[in-house]
Amino acid sequence: MPSSSVEIVSKLTVKPPEPYPSSAAGRRVHLTPWDVSMLNTHYIQKGLLFTNLPPSFCTHHILQRLKTSLAAALWHFYPLAGRLVTEKVIDKAGKVAGLQLHIDCNGEGVEFIHAVARNITAGDMLASGEDIPSFIRSFFPLDGAINHDGHSDPLLAVQVTELADGNIFVACSFNHVAGDGTAYWHFFNSWAEIARSEIDLTGIGVKLSRPPVHERWFIEGENPPITLPFSDPSQFVERFSPPPLRERFFHFSSDTLAALKARANHESRTSTEKTATISSFQALAALIWRSITRARRFPPEQLTSCRLAIQNRSRLSPPLSANYFGNSIYPLKAMSISSRELEANGLGWAARRLHVAVASHTDAAIRRLIREYHVAPAVYKIAMFDPKSMMFGSSPRFDMYGCDFGWGKAAAVRCGAANKFDGKLSAFPGREGGGSVDLEICLLPEFMENLLRDEEFMDAVSSTG
Repeated sequence: MPSSSVEIVSKLTVKPPEPYPSSAAGRRVHLTPWDVSMLNTHYIQKGLLFTNLPPSFCTHHILQRLKTSLAAALWHFYPLAGRLVTEKVIDKAGKVAGLQLHIDCNGEGVEFIHAVARNITAGDMLASGEDIPSFIRSFFPLDGAINHDGHSDPLLAVQVTELADGNIFVACSFNHVAGDGTAYWHFFNSWAEIARSEIDLTGIGVKLSRPPVHERWFIEGENPPITLPFSDPSQFVERFSPPPLRERFFHFSSDTLAALKARANHESRTSTEKTATISSFQALAALIWRSITRARRFPPEQLTSCRLAIQNRSRLSPPLSANYFGNSIYPLKAMSISSRELEANGLGWAARRLHVAVASHTDAAIRRLIREYHVAPAVYKIAMFDPKSMMFGSSPRFDMYGCDFGWGKAAAVRCGAANKFDGKLSAFPGREGGGSVDLEICLLPEFMENLLRDEEFMDAVSSTG
């Protein structure tokens, strides 16, 4: 493996032309239950590898264009240039009765880092059939930061790393209180849209094809701000550090997914169903759930479950805009079942459980969860996730490979170390499109070794990347 040495060449702060547009509701962005609950998780860390830069593009030109377009993008996504603020609620006795948080859109700016990896090439990053190299971690800023750190750290940090072969990796660390994966890729694509345009980037008001919607959604009868039942952040802030993990990408072709979908629907279709109801992703998730459960060598009666990060925008009635900028997700849980049941009943049976969980996530269910949160506000802790379960994050529906800065389609997407634990999976669209999927799977070393020997799982893997 090449030396993982990454040299930081420069760091600077990029600010929007003004703290927030005159059309904005104000300097303060109130936080929803979906936002506040993310205070303990890590920043979202995703990045793209670009291997087809025009020979005429020098590093100085690339960096300058990225910085000026980032400043223009921040005018649209102005909360990212702000900081988190906590205010204390004081009761009649003069004691702290709770904490209230918001984003102060003060225009303080985001961090922009230029780095060089003199001994690492694109080939080192893309080696097929191998674990993800540990040096990837050094391509992401704010490593180890949790979202609560956004009181002092920037809510967004960008690192552009030059590789030894002249290719570049563009990475963002994005505060999860400010937004979810949908919001993250909306920002990343909008930044790229501005960067590849031919317009002057020095002024205010560069138009976007998908301008973000910043008005946060609150359920009827519940007005912001949310009051957390703590007197000091130390009562809820928790930093999570996982044990050593093995991480690997697995590729599933569109043909493989179509076959899994057909198999799952054939095995589980009821007499009243005339069309397929189980999606290809639900079928894939069922395969992974069964395979990882076998790899963990659970005793027959051990209960296990599968969680899917599911977005709420389109499920609310009326729906939120697809351009809603913020968090709007839940870690949806399929019912817990025993290891014996999961193995004995087959792929279709497991996929049906996931399908039922997704189908039940309706407007009424979302509103019930929101009202329950307002009764007892809380902050997620990564340690809360059941180590006997697995959790899918990200989505193959995110437009990752449409993120073109003017250099063409990215060669690969990669993740930092954030929010990883035994049983964490991240889903991405396959680069060739057509409905293919890449999965990044994180497991304890012994479990990964067992998974690589699992015949049903490996038969479904088209290639690794």
